[in-house]
Amino acid sequence: MLKGTKVGLRARHEDDIPILRTELYDDVANSARAEGRPWRPITPGSKDSRLVVDDEEEGHVPFSVVELDGGTLIGTATLWGIDNHNRFAHIGLGLRPSARGKGYGTDVVAVLCHYGFIVRGLHRLQIETLADNAAMLRSAEHNGFVHEGVLRSSAWVMGEFVDEVLLGLLARDWKPGPKG
Repeated sequence: MLKGTKVGLRARHEDDIPILRTELYDDVANSARAEGRPWRPITPGSKDSRLVVDDEEEGHVPFSVVELDGGTLIGTATLWGIDNHNRFAHIGLGLRPSARGKGYGTDVVAVLCHYGFIVRGLHRLQIETLADNAAMLRSAEHNGFVHEGVLRSSAWVMGEFVDEVLLGLLARDWKPGPKG
């Protein structure tokens, strides 16, 4: 397990799947904001890549996020679109409703940075998020990500186009926290 100050990132367990399906993916509004594709229902027991991990897929590394105090499942974290030639990847996360607003997102981003830069030897990490996602913007900026641009009206979310913000962080500019 990779550890931050508040959270741990570990492999996805089979018993995580029903919780994540119910609290993250079955919530249409949340899922529509978090995914770059339209929401659709996931059949129980399906091998949907948003939940079930393919250990052979090298370009997508999903984690389950747990509280260090007690081990409670609080969400998901992902390093995706990994490009080993250019040494960059995208990061993303999703927290269960009960875990939001507690500073976990900032710690998740920090642990993903450690994984990307130290474990994987990447040069650049990137985040794309909706312009009104204040929590993700704060988490990214707290970890040193730089605002690189706005993709105007680039995301179709629940009946309207909204702006996305592009943030980037280079390994040379990353400042690991106390656990990193």
